[in-house]
Amino acid sequence: MRLRNKPWAKDKIAAYPQYVIPDPGTKRGRWRELFGNDRPIHVEIGTGKGKFITEMGRLHPDVNFIGIELYPSVLVSALDKLIESELSNVKLLNANAKDLTAFFADGEVSRIYLNFSDPWPKKRHEKRRLTHRGFLALYDRVLSDDGDLHFKTDNQSFFEYSLVSLSQYGFVLASVQLDLHQSGITDNVMTEYEEKFSAKGNRIYRCEAVRPPRRPS
Repeated sequence: MRLRNKPWAKDKIAAYPQYVIPDPGTKRGRWRELFGNDRPIHVEIGTGKGKFITEMGRLHPDVNFIGIELYPSVLVSALDKLIESELSNVKLLNANAKDLTAFFADGEVSRIYLNFSDPWPKKRHEKRRLTHRGFLALYDRVLSDDGDLHFKTDNQSFFEYSLVSLSQYGFVLASVQLDLHQSGITDNVMTEYEEKFSAKGNRIYRCEAVRPPRRPS
């Protein structure tokens, strides 16, 4: 992703702590208190400009959504959408996914979304891929016993790698689409990238994977 630096982004993010939670570690195990209900918590890692998570928030008021984005200059666009929508069931974090277990207690999350993550195609960068077993171990911890992961990409090699990685770790592949937009699925919410790639005729790959049985501690 080519980022346009917005030096004012951090200040704007700090001005809206009701939307972008400033110290997410203090909410670990207490997110339902923040939302004021016991609804399921769904987390999008790499929320980008926020189209997916705000639209999901509108469509599913019975779910609490949390979007994680590393780059302030990108997250500020998601913040603008959230301010405009005034959704109470969507929160944002300006944070790194590698710190996931510092933000969420074991079993606190019902679903994780990975939408068009950076494929990091070079072998030496494999550990940076969000479907590498190092990240899967984090998801394994924070997901509930019946929790799952939804993954979308337009990169066939990354998709194939991810299917193998998920399976080898122990996730159960519950649903796989090799051409999402021709699959008959009618409730798909597109991201900005998905709209861009599909308009070019790119095939979109998608899978749902259920977390493995909880391992004894």
